[in-house]
Amino acid sequence: MDDDSRRVLDPERDPAALKGLTHPLRLRLLGLLRLRGPATASELADRTGESSASTSYHLRVLAKHAFVAEAEHRDGRERRWKAVHSVTSWSNAAVLAAPGSRGLLETSRQRQLEHLRETVERHEADIATGRLGREWHEPSGISDLMPRLTPESLSELLDTVNAKLAELTARDADDPRAEQVVTVVAALPLAAAEPAEGRAGSRPVPDPATASGDGAAADGERGTDGVPLPGAGPVTDSATTREPRSGDGR
Repeated sequence: MDDDSRRVLDPERDPAALKGLTHPLRLRLLGLLRLRGPATASELADRTGESSASTSYHLRVLAKHAFVAEAEHRDGRERRWKAVHSVTSWSNAAVLAAPGSRGLLETSRQRQLEHLRETVERHEADIATGRLGREWHEPSGISDLMPRLTPESLSELLDTVNAKLAELTARDADDPRAEQVVTVVAALPLAAAEPAEGRAGSRPVPDPATASGDGAAADGERGTDGVPLPGAGPVTDSATTREPRSGDGR
């Protein structure tokens, strides 16, 4: 992804811009413009179920902080908007260290969870109605594995996934069989739970009901079939940002 398509926010230099993104509707509007292209406030209101007054206001806020800009008008009756960048990123460490910036992480993560739920519903409907062919049935799915990794290994894992996705995306760019694939990477370390009474030093055991993936082979053959990568950018009309690791994109 070239640098012109990515905007990296710094909590020290861009506190107002970061604050401008801490609203779920703004995130969704930005995602819609990135996915579907330029639109008017009225068109976005129809897609989101909001009033045109509300979408117009939030688009102006996004424009104030240079996330969106005016696009070419079809006619002179209503302003059209376009996304300025395809990806917005930041350093998690910098955001967590900056007073007043943490709300962005909470808002964006909640929107990403909503995005995932909406994507699952749409995916299942596309399978049920035959809009997705049988060749997509096996490779699609979600995995929620729980490996034990060091911070360095987790960074290496995400770098590897990121690089591979970029490689495959470039390879399939002109293939007519390619479809949009929503990828959502979650890498959330958990502190060890308090040892159970009488079992000093014991560690929590993953729940086998959740530590698996859709159709994943028992031998780990398809361990991370649904893991999406940081840096892919928004691919649907909901999630609009990604969280790079500390220093990513700097």
